[in-house]
Amino acid sequence: MGATQVRKREPADERITARLPHSTRSIIERAAAIYGASINQFIVQAAVERANEVLQSMETVRLSSRDAQLFMDTLTNPPEPNKKLLDAVRVHDRLVDSRY
Repeated sequence: MGATQVRKREPADERITARLPHSTRSIIERAAAIYGASINQFIVQAAVERANEVLQSMETVRLSSRDAQLFMDTLTNPPEPNKKLLDAVRVHDRLVDSRY
């Protein structure tokens, strides 16, 4: 996970249960003991870390060097708007209140 984040502690009032084979529980117990955490703490921390990895991978756009350069060039020197874009802007202006 990237930089350390300070999180406000909120009361733990939600519960998740799971059934698992004895061999899996044994592995988790051993790892939690080595880590110095309770089984519950270990499972929650591991789940949060993995959830953050999944979310980051799904929310991050990765571009090749060529595509990144093309993107930056387009931002720096945008093309003239075509008819479809101008029509879309007019439709948007009719449908959305943009006074804010």
